[in-house]
Amino acid sequence: MQDYLAQIEKLRKDAAEAALIRDLATDPHKRTIFDRIASHLTMLADQVEMAMLERKGPAGV
Repeated sequence: MQDYLAQIEKLRKDAAEAALIRDLATDPHKRTIFDRIASHLTMLADQVEMAMLERKGPAGV
């Protein structure tokens, strides 16, 4: 379970960094690319978190 948590944390950190780069970029094309990267990494983190919760089961086992 610690592996899942570490991966979620890394994905969210990477998404935040991509969002920061997006916000600092002056080129509209680069802004679009980094926005897509940030969104994709956030979605991946959400999916890993959902998989972890599903694996845990309804009783938290």
